[in-house]
Amino acid sequence: MWVALCLSCSMAIFGQDSLRVDTTRIYKIPEVSVSAQRFMPKSVSPVQILSGTALENLNSHSVADALRYFSGMQIKDYGGIGGLKTINIRSMGTNHVGVFYDGIELGNAQNGTIDLGKFSLDNMESITLYNGEKNSSFQSAKDFGSSGNVYMQSKAPYFETGETYHVTGTLKAGSFWTVNPSFLWEQKLTEKVSLSSSVEYLYTTGRYKFTYQTLGGYDTTAVRQNGDVNALRAELGLYGKVTDGNWRTKAYFYNSERGYPGAVVRGKFTHEDRQWDSNFFLQSSFQKAFGDVYSLMLKGKYAYDYLHYLADPNRDASLMYVNNVYRQQEVYLSNANRFQLFDFWDANLSVDVQWNGLDANLYNFVHPNRYTAMGALATAFYFDQFKCQASLLATYVYDKINTDTLSAANQFHLAPAFYLSYQPFKKIDLNLRAFYKQSMRMPTFNDLYYTFIGNVYLKPEETTQYNVGFTYNQPFDGILSLFTCQVDGYFNQVTNKIIATPTSNFFRWTMINLGYVEIVGTDVMVQTNFTLAKQISLNARLNYTYQQAHDLGDPSSPYYGGQIPYIPWHSGSLVLNALVNSWSFNYSFIYTGERYSASANIPVNYEQPWYTHDMSVSKKLTWKTVDLQLTAEVNNLLNQQYEVVRSYPMPGTNFRVIAQVKF
Repeated sequence: MWVALCLSCSMAIFGQDSLRVDTTRIYKIPEVSVSAQRFMPKSVSPVQILSGTALENLNSHSVADALRYFSGMQIKDYGGIGGLKTINIRSMGTNHVGVFYDGIELGNAQNGTIDLGKFSLDNMESITLYNGEKNSSFQSAKDFGSSGNVYMQSKAPYFETGETYHVTGTLKAGSFWTVNPSFLWEQKLTEKVSLSSSVEYLYTTGRYKFTYQTLGGYDTTAVRQNGDVNALRAELGLYGKVTDGNWRTKAYFYNSERGYPGAVVRGKFTHEDRQWDSNFFLQSSFQKAFGDVYSLMLKGKYAYDYLHYLADPNRDASLMYVNNVYRQQEVYLSNANRFQLFDFWDANLSVDVQWNGLDANLYNFVHPNRYTAMGALATAFYFDQFKCQASLLATYVYDKINTDTLSAANQFHLAPAFYLSYQPFKKIDLNLRAFYKQSMRMPTFNDLYYTFIGNVYLKPEETTQYNVGFTYNQPFDGILSLFTCQVDGYFNQVTNKIIATPTSNFFRWTMINLGYVEIVGTDVMVQTNFTLAKQISLNARLNYTYQQAHDLGDPSSPYYGGQIPYIPWHSGSLVLNALVNSWSFNYSFIYTGERYSASANIPVNYEQPWYTHDMSVSKKLTWKTVDLQLTAEVNNLLNQQYEVVRSYPMPGTNFRVIAQVKF
């Protein structure tokens, strides 16, 4: 009984799965105070997670900010709150990362990029990173399709006995005239159906001072311009229970107007580019077990994305007039079927179909449509000290365009994956693991069909991953209550890499398959928990990544074998959290080492290391049934001037205060 309680508490706090936990289900554990230890998951693939209070305590504005604390993750940030933010796992490229929201993948057939700066942490329960795939064979076919996956799980309603509703109001305000209110309402409709509704608004001028160093060696202090954001997010969710199953439906809407801060080059500090975004999706999922042998999971989604980009020379004479409007649509259906053949063996067959369409007001635009069918066969074997998981994904892609010009050739691809996990000693919580996986990503609509740039003869990019590692957990009875460690070494290959090259006309570029990249790296995560007194605890989490990512695409190039752009050899983070009665003190440190901004590893492309220190303090107050939490944050404490991407300066020291009320 005590062991079961410990494991349940571990799942509640970390949101991670044990050896036999079904990761496709949502487990809700009431908030309790216990002295049980927290354990790392016995996962067949490397997994990192931030959830609950650990996620809330980070000095982060968006999901992209929180992901910086994962090892093996690279973030490209194009300048402050208003800048584009993309992620890259283990140097394989942004398009090889699957981003899932409440179990269904977010898509962008136009350019394959998901801007994670649009997703707030206010309504987020957990963020999980898997290298490879989840620790379950019962998934949709899409879950098997990427080299690595990020899962964002929004908060689902949970009610104690006698409760019928929850209301949470949050107000954040800070530097750069940032105002960020949000509201969450959860309502119990019946014993089996509940509702969740959230609204969030964000406004910021994005105006911050930075220091710009010219080639002549002079430093100039300037103010970042055109980084304002005016955004609204609204979500409505219905959650239901059925016998041996559950269902959920979510409607999501995001609308924003923002300035493009732009690059600071040749002494140009101001930009006038504007962008308007409207994103909407409606998605549903249903899962039910029919007896002990068969389980069914259904998913469906419709998404509409509108993007309007304007560069007006009437406002900035240096701009070429651009007034482009893009409209994307997506329809997605998924069916997954699990068969529990024996207690130690299950199998899954899943089929996904998807349609993507893109319209634009560009001259001679081909209005592409893409039809994708994916089928996955997966199986898993569970034993006391050994687990094996394998999958085979088949993908077929057919493109159709609305002109007489040639469309891209049909594509068919098979991608196998194989995972092993072994615990050599029953009394020692040491688990060894290894995996092999192949995956591919299709060229985007921009790669294939963009006017004067696209190339319909492109082949899909392909990746091959090899990983070996271990997890170790050791509880203690003294001041040090828990020590956990996770170490993985990996070797990745990216073939047919798509890159842009100039044609005979320097102003016209085209996309070609030329690149080949090899990545060798190590990810390390260490976590310790200290119990100093009855009401005093300290948690520490350290992440470190070492990577060599070599560009081996052109042996004749003088820069052959160089580190690929923006991949540091060394990077890491440290998070400290101290709880003293109702007070919480948090410190975080992020470090990104030296790197280069281009494949040519020469001094002119060298990028200095950068690091930031962030601190916050929180106080919780309770009056009858009302909980109030007050937080003060200071970010980039030492006011370091740095750039994640060259010529896109980041903010210096900035502040934020947060007031949250729950009842």
